[in-house]
Amino acid sequence: MKKIEAIIKPFKLDDVREALSEVGIAGMTVTEVKGFGRQKGHTELYRGAEYMVDFLPKVKLEIVVADDQVEDCIDAIMETAQTGKIGDGKIFVSTIERVIRIRTGEENEDAV
Repeated sequence: MKKIEAIIKPFKLDDVREALSEVGIAGMTVTEVKGFGRQKGHTELYRGAEYMVDFLPKVKLEIVVADDQVEDCIDAIMETAQTGKIGDGKIFVSTIERVIRIRTGEENEDAV
């Protein structure tokens, strides 16, 4: 099993969720986060004063999938979250050792 973490622009969340649903992803965790990469933030104007916004609002998706679903999941995120502009985000894939459903005690892929 793999854990896919995707950091995307907030306005792309609904499109990405829909695309993931179409490829069979039943559940995910979504967190509102702030951060920056190469983008390094941007400047904004407020009441005539310019100020620096260092951390930009993003959305972090966490999805645990079977190994055979990883590429479909990544493709769905890439196709829907990509705007072609700086700050589109990142996708991280890591290995999951074990999953346990608290309610039933089911483990691994049965628990996902």
